[in-house]
Amino acid sequence: MSECIHVLHVIRAMDRGGAETMIMNLYRHIDRSRIQFDFLVHIERKCDYDDEILSLGGRIFRISPYRIYNYVSYKKKFVELLEAHPEMQIVHGHIGSCASVYLRGANKVGRYTIAHSHALNKMDNISDIIFKIMTLDNKWLADFYLGCSVQAGIDQYGKKIVASNKFMVLNNSIDAEQYIYDSETQKRMKKSLNLEGKIIFGHVGRFIPLKNHTFLLDVFSEILKIEPKAEFVLVGRGNLEDKIKNRALSMGLEDKVHFLGVRDDIPEVMKMMDGFIFPSIHEGLGIVAVEAQAAGLPSLISEGVPDEAMVSGCAKRLEISAGASKWAETIVDMYRKIPRINRLDEIKKANYDIHETVKQLENIYMKAVHEGK
Repeated sequence: MSECIHVLHVIRAMDRGGAETMIMNLYRHIDRSRIQFDFLVHIERKCDYDDEILSLGGRIFRISPYRIYNYVSYKKKFVELLEAHPEMQIVHGHIGSCASVYLRGANKVGRYTIAHSHALNKMDNISDIIFKIMTLDNKWLADFYLGCSVQAGIDQYGKKIVASNKFMVLNNSIDAEQYIYDSETQKRMKKSLNLEGKIIFGHVGRFIPLKNHTFLLDVFSEILKIEPKAEFVLVGRGNLEDKIKNRALSMGLEDKVHFLGVRDDIPEVMKMMDGFIFPSIHEGLGIVAVEAQAAGLPSLISEGVPDEAMVSGCAKRLEISAGASKWAETIVDMYRKIPRINRLDEIKKANYDIHETVKQLENIYMKAVHEGK
């Protein structure tokens, strides 16, 4: 088939989150003469990756968010979009909560459907339970299923699907070569932020409860008792950002904790750091933990992060219940003892290099089009 395959990615918004960054990594490296990405987003405002998507030849379509009460209109608009664009042969869904609606719509007009799980469902609160109920149908509606880890697949689709030939783990891969540590970049980045001569510990992640920022501040407060020259950088944004800023102020850490917002130079930021702290309550994978290891960063990671993210000799796991003091002692000890070396071979061996993952995804898409429904 000579014409270009268009894949419609259904997602909330193309901002700099874990799933969105993974999709963009794939988009940048995929053979766009054969496979082109389009995006259906559920937000009106311009998003972080919109300009790059357009520059790569992608299109962005917008739809009002699914609210249950608008089931009929949501499905109708989704079907109308596909009918108006027959070149969109594959629907690749990244939103679980409304997947039962858009997957049904895609099936109605004969498109190949892929459901993609990027997160675990721990059933910790009422929202998790509601999500589980809303996604019960998903395991019967897609032609193929992807997960960022085996457990992420089980949580959304069940063990039967994961054990079948309709499921595959697609690693949240990175362009690993961009993260290779070099001391000159570290010096330059520290200088740019007026942090020369400082020991930089850091974290990258949205300001949401699952990322455990309150605990992060507690850990950093303990780090300062061991390393007075330490500074802390937080990258990301989210609903809890103001709350965490106020907490840093109340703890007297305002001059030591630096909120860098959303960055488009994460590899350089990772190279700048001296230690990475990742105490997530739970993660589907935790791709930033892999990025930190690709940068050779001593990385202290919680039990809420899947084993698949532990890919190098510079990472260590510690339970959150060990407490802030133990976390501080451990990450400082790691910083002092673990050499900052090139970890590229370890990342590639763990199959987190984007070039191999792109090949896997291209094969899935090409097989879908040639075999059809």
